[in-house]
Amino acid sequence: MATESNKPGVIVVGGGVAGIQASLDLAEMGHQVYLVEASTSIGGNMAKLDKTFPTNDCAMCMISPKLVECARHPNIDIRTMTEIVDLKGEAGNFDAVLRTRPRYIDPAKCVGCGICAQKCPKKIVDTYNEGLSQRKAAYIEYPQAIPLIYAIDPNECIYLQKGKCRACEKFCEQKAINFDQQPVEETIRAGSIVLALGYKLYDPLKVGEYGYGRYPNVVTSLEFERMLSASGPSQGHVVRPSDDKAPKRIAWIQCVGSRDVSRDRGFCSSVCCMYAVKQAMVMKEHDKELQPTFFFMDLRAQGRGFDAFCQRAVDEAGLRMMRSMISQVSVDPQTNNLVIEYLEPGSKQRTEEEFDLVVLSVGMDVRPEARQLMKLLNVETNEFGFCEHPFGEAVATSREGIYACGALQGPKDIPETVAQASAAAAGAIKYLETPKQTETRSAEVKPVAVSTDKEPRIGVFVCHCGINIASIVDVDKVAEEALKLPHVVHTEHLLFTCSTDSMKRIQEAIKEKHLNRVVVSACSPRTHEKLFQSTLKEAGLNPYFFEQANIRDQCSWVHQKLPAQATEKAMSLVSRAVARAAQLEPLEEHYVKVQNQALVVGGGVAGMSAALTFAEQGIPTTIVEKTDKLGGFALNLPRTLQGGSPRALALKLETQVKGHPLVDVLTNADLVNLKGSVANFTGVIEHAGETKELNFGAAVIASGGIEYRPTEYLYGENDAVITQVELSKKLEEDPGFASSLSTVAMIQCIGSRNDDNPLCSRVCCSAAVRNALAVKERNPNAQVLILYRDVRTFGLMESYYTKAREQNVLFARFEADSPPQLKQVDGGLELSFLDITSGRNVRFRPQVLALSAGIRPEPSAKKLSQVLKLPQTAEGHFLEAHVKLRPLDFSTSGLFLAGVAHSPQFTEEAITQGRGAAIRALSVLTKSELLTSSIVAEVNPDLCAACLTCVRACPFGVPRVTKDRVAEIDIAACHGCGVCVSECPGKAITLHHYTDKQLMSNVVGCA
Repeated sequence: MATESNKPGVIVVGGGVAGIQASLDLAEMGHQVYLVEASTSIGGNMAKLDKTFPTNDCAMCMISPKLVECARHPNIDIRTMTEIVDLKGEAGNFDAVLRTRPRYIDPAKCVGCGICAQKCPKKIVDTYNEGLSQRKAAYIEYPQAIPLIYAIDPNECIYLQKGKCRACEKFCEQKAINFDQQPVEETIRAGSIVLALGYKLYDPLKVGEYGYGRYPNVVTSLEFERMLSASGPSQGHVVRPSDDKAPKRIAWIQCVGSRDVSRDRGFCSSVCCMYAVKQAMVMKEHDKELQPTFFFMDLRAQGRGFDAFCQRAVDEAGLRMMRSMISQVSVDPQTNNLVIEYLEPGSKQRTEEEFDLVVLSVGMDVRPEARQLMKLLNVETNEFGFCEHPFGEAVATSREGIYACGALQGPKDIPETVAQASAAAAGAIKYLETPKQTETRSAEVKPVAVSTDKEPRIGVFVCHCGINIASIVDVDKVAEEALKLPHVVHTEHLLFTCSTDSMKRIQEAIKEKHLNRVVVSACSPRTHEKLFQSTLKEAGLNPYFFEQANIRDQCSWVHQKLPAQATEKAMSLVSRAVARAAQLEPLEEHYVKVQNQALVVGGGVAGMSAALTFAEQGIPTTIVEKTDKLGGFALNLPRTLQGGSPRALALKLETQVKGHPLVDVLTNADLVNLKGSVANFTGVIEHAGETKELNFGAAVIASGGIEYRPTEYLYGENDAVITQVELSKKLEEDPGFASSLSTVAMIQCIGSRNDDNPLCSRVCCSAAVRNALAVKERNPNAQVLILYRDVRTFGLMESYYTKAREQNVLFARFEADSPPQLKQVDGGLELSFLDITSGRNVRFRPQVLALSAGIRPEPSAKKLSQVLKLPQTAEGHFLEAHVKLRPLDFSTSGLFLAGVAHSPQFTEEAITQGRGAAIRALSVLTKSELLTSSIVAEVNPDLCAACLTCVRACPFGVPRVTKDRVAEIDIAACHGCGVCVSECPGKAITLHHYTDKQLMSNVVGCA
């Protein structure tokens, strides 16, 4: 029967990073979320990864706080081992039938002890480790699994298959085993559905020429990730499957199951090049003697900073980049070494080379259960099985009320997946009742404030982090020595302190040992401090009685070859953390009233999409646009590669924005000053020669970008030299223009991938292919030549690159240090270049030369960054809080990022980011009160001389001098940066949680 609720919730299908992000965004707005996952736990493929680039963060450490947050959130109901089997109704009023398979273990009784797995006699292939190890028929997928409840595999269990055994039942002290469990069906009422089913790897057995499944030392990219991982089958020590020896020569082969029309795989999987380069970098950290080789056709490094990362791999890891398509791999039966035959670039001579290990960069594929579900839900898919969407709505599907995000919609990297998940949440709330503004205060656990005169009782918990820490640092010794430190009454070491069972253990220890301070020695507080603070809070302890020692990043990772010294350093860091913990004081948590109004800076497609998302949720919104019209650069783009019109879309959004009663548009306006903090900002706006103040709770920064104006290749001197944007306009506005052309040339990477702007502009290759196809469509006899460094038609755009080649568009590659040359001859143009494939010098006389000019951030972004106190990259784009998991957030709470202000991107990507950034901001704007940080500065009026130093020094303009001639700091507006504290000549200002005494104790330690 249907669940009793007058308010339909949202069903999110898929527990990977996309499903988790969408669930958290929706739940934070007060909506009920049913997170449906077919496997035994959430986490998806990201839980299998080792590290991510370019930050070198541990993937599991990155995602585990979000997993725990999902498990703890009162508005998220996690349904594992569950799938949708029927759907009726329409958007706003769906009835979904969910079927949950039996675990054969009672979730209410299981404590995650693992006795059932220990006693189970049946060993089977461990799918979490990609078949490289074995597990039992009673199992959890990985140690940090959410929920931490064991399951029994019915296809492998001896009792369920043969009626014998039941060893697990005999030894389970909790009596949790229940072989009588049956599938359970339940009908859930939902207003909308978000599909986030992720991906599976293409089956490499279908690509027999590389020997996978026949040669033991040929592995897939995901298998190699598990080899690299500290929680993997070899505990992070990469060895050859054939003989367990460490490989010294490793080859990575790209495009396995991608860009292969012969196998109906005519798309690029987008991420393979970069994860292979990352793997080479990480492997080099493991083994300095490694000789890595990277075989590829085109380097698909289209993200911000990706090219620089690849260059780092060449310079630091010695990665040898070989541009060659490998046709087969053979094996030396005596050594099990692998032989690859290839042509070196610019050479016709074949070369044979032996490698110890070959890694296949296997492409993404749609999961079979995803195909079945989309068919069941009557959702349209494309020829490759990915979810179709209308232009401009990248997360919408063909069925109203159902949204798709992440790799289900097409191959993509983690940041795009996370942004799409937030955008899908923005779409899903259209069909839900707007929740009443909620007070964070009512939902928060009240911590017990321990008085400062109470003797400190400190507990120290040392994390193994799998073997990330424990393989280098002697965690037993660290815990043993910590027990000797003053005020320490309890120590223990845990496999993963961020897992749910470990956090329960910390809470138990707080109560059993009467701890009033906690020190966790683990990874970075940047990713985990809030998680542990909330653990203390749930145990009734003030969250500011927590201190973290980073013995992973600062010990085990940087001193891999010096275990003894790393252990000594870890003990020193723990000693300092303990000394600081003894000085910590309970801080009172503050609540501020939320200004339920939004600001959007920038009136392009990203900004307008954000504004509409706010307005649809009843939030009054002001758009500040520096030019005299809305639309941004999209107004210059008549057509996309897929046939959509950015210009028409921008005009449609403009009409919607101007027609919405809750959106106020200010053109020819600038944000010139900003005060306050999250929930209560005050912005000063210059408009129509006047200044006005605007109060708002959160803002989206979507300041946009511009086209690079070339100084190369006679641009501006010869009318036949134009940009791709200008060529698009000519082709659109003058249908006969293409018919007059017999020869057209295009040059890529103009103003991109050079010393002035190292970034790839992402959109240029598709723009060139689009214009080339447009010319060919109208004039099939025209010769069209595209000169490129790498063709980056990633994802589903690859099929258009294939189509261009089929229509005889010529592609010729050049090196960055040997670009094409252009001169004027007899009143016309003559291009000369070295054709690397043939090794011949070629001359070509085009009637039109189109330059693929790159994207640059809006010049005013620099001034805006100073006003907002926000960081920028070297290229001038704004810098997000975390490149992978917080791509739409700034490190400054309450400010969010979207569009080309973030990085070069397509129109649809900008819209997605705009909607996603808005949904992130709505987590603030839908509340009436917000809990803010207690780390704020406070003035001692008895010591203040009203010298105005703090007033002048504060980058946020918070301090002011009262009529009593003393400085005053508004705790609601203070950012806790500490600048005023360091500048005050009279030492009249204290930064709570970072007092002089606390900082000095951290420096000196328990000496």
